[in-house]
Amino acid sequence: TITTTLERNMSGRSRWAVRQYLVVPSVGALLAISAPDRGTPSTDLTLTHANTVVVMGTVSDAQTGSGLAQAQVSVVSRTPPAGAISGTNGEYVLTIGSATRGSTITLLARRIGYMQHTVQVQLVSDTVRVDVALSAANMVLSSVVVTGADYAASRGRALASPAVAPSLGKQRGERAPQRTGGDREQYDRIEDNPFLGVHSNALSTFSIDVDRASYGNVRRFLKEGRLPPPDAVRIEELVNYFPYTLNEPSGKDPIAITTEIAPAPWQRQHQLVRIALQARRIDVANLPANNLVFLIDVSGSMSSADKLPLVKESLRLLVNQMRAQDRIALVVYAGSAGLVLPSTSGAHKAAIMEAIDRLESGGSTAGGAGLALAYRTARENFLPEGNNRVILASDGDFNVGPSSDAEMERLIEGKRKEGTYLTVLGFGTGNLQDAKMEKLAKAGNGNYAYIDDINEARKILVREMGATLVTVANDVKLQVEFNPAAVRAYRLIGYENRLLRDEDFADDKKDAGDIGSGHTVTALYEVVPVGVVNTVKVRETDSLRYVTPSTSRTRTAGSELLFVKLRYKNPGALRSELLTHPVRLTSADPRMSDDFRFAASVASFGMLLRGSEHKGTASAADVLNLARGAMGNDAGQYRAEFVQLVEQWQRLARLSAESR
Repeated sequence: TITTTLERNMSGRSRWAVRQYLVVPSVGALLAISAPDRGTPSTDLTLTHANTVVVMGTVSDAQTGSGLAQAQVSVVSRTPPAGAISGTNGEYVLTIGSATRGSTITLLARRIGYMQHTVQVQLVSDTVRVDVALSAANMVLSSVVVTGADYAASRGRALASPAVAPSLGKQRGERAPQRTGGDREQYDRIEDNPFLGVHSNALSTFSIDVDRASYGNVRRFLKEGRLPPPDAVRIEELVNYFPYTLNEPSGKDPIAITTEIAPAPWQRQHQLVRIALQARRIDVANLPANNLVFLIDVSGSMSSADKLPLVKESLRLLVNQMRAQDRIALVVYAGSAGLVLPSTSGAHKAAIMEAIDRLESGGSTAGGAGLALAYRTARENFLPEGNNRVILASDGDFNVGPSSDAEMERLIEGKRKEGTYLTVLGFGTGNLQDAKMEKLAKAGNGNYAYIDDINEARKILVREMGATLVTVANDVKLQVEFNPAAVRAYRLIGYENRLLRDEDFADDKKDAGDIGSGHTVTALYEVVPVGVVNTVKVRETDSLRYVTPSTSRTRTAGSELLFVKLRYKNPGALRSELLTHPVRLTSADPRMSDDFRFAASVASFGMLLRGSEHKGTASAADVLNLARGAMGNDAGQYRAEFVQLVEQWQRLARLSAESR
């Protein structure tokens, strides 16, 4: 074994060390390497032909020596690209195809909160080991201030260096303390939808929701060893976090409807109805050009590793996917707003990456000025046939200067009507203003996601880029009519803050949710069949003086459980289109598909997390049994991770009960 140690002083601030080993290829050694966490595709360890080299090693903390999970190790400027993400113990394995023996490559190692480092590695064997020790990065606190004439002068160029923010009461370069609790996090109150009697409430109307933020937030709480607050749990967002296999749309409509019926797992006398939507998929190569303006919070609250550093890593993932026809601009805000990168083609990745690297945190927060500048930048580079979108990245801990929240929402709604949408990405802990961020995304015809680690960023901005950024249908509403001859009562599971009045369904002026390319949406109804009594409390209205409820039914209605109506607008259209889908009694199937069974397990878990009065006989054991039997083709290992989260909740709930 030949060992080489390299050390370099990085401007007196950090040191790194790389040890390179020449080792004899060993199948046993390769199989001992930990697989990357959470859906990272495993490196194919069987590629051992002559022109393939395996690079393996460990990424560790230079100060403590402990392994660093979620570190990115990649070969710089190589086609085809090669890279890997370190596993739990910091171990990584990457395979370099079409390698020339004896050649030299540049290996880049990076992780949020640490200085990134490169090293020259000579490929002198089939297997080369490179261990990398990363030093923690010093967080430099500053802000960008560009106003008036300064803004005009900055057009067409990136700012060379940000202005120093006013004193924050700490030394420049000192790390701000990271909050570990949820002391300033805010969530809107959620009251579970009740069971409604069909005779007085035959219609159920709501806006579809494609947000997934609640799942990532719940995952963050559980991984921190804490039970999430009930109001942080939006069950529809938990259910819709997962990909499902559904029928693709056919014909002119961009959405297809699929339904299933089976006994409700937590109350066998009831039926569970699944209404699932599949949006038309657009191949990434055929996506319209993107005009993206990232509005990035660089205030002092964003200094911790799970905030601005993670924002920067997430941005790099997106930039790597950009095409020449795509454009991106970076606007930041803290005490004031500034344009860090004017709208730039995706062909100039090096310039974009350089601008991302310059982002630093500091100062107080004024979100309103930044939002106005972001929309102005988007409008100046507007693409009539493209996707024009502002993407807000923040922990949500911002004020809006002289404007109120209502005025801010009206601004966003106005820009939405002009064709520029808003997507909101939440980061970090301690300050998360979940309720505000969800409302802003809703006002901007966008979606709201919570990014708790780099894998979630990859899911949102890479794997689901079309669904996240490209809308195929606007103002999507569902209205379900229940047949009183077959249904006594029903309950919509989740969507509490998406309910609409029945008359809103046909009102094309009423805003509703939007659906992106390839998106899937699932809504679940728990149905009490006629003849089933004393299982739940049903909310009925008092009898009317002048109207007598009709129990008459037609022959068609007699064969149906319910009737689904869906309205949507094609992007840019003012009038909606109508889709209908009857659900017949004969479609009930006690076996349930894997997707239906898994969605039911997630909904059941959501009710347990919320302590819902409607959870019936649900238990952690039941949730796990359902989920484990419905893993299907678990691409990305999202379902496997869900099982681990339920097991974690089970342990936490047991400890919480024992401590009382």
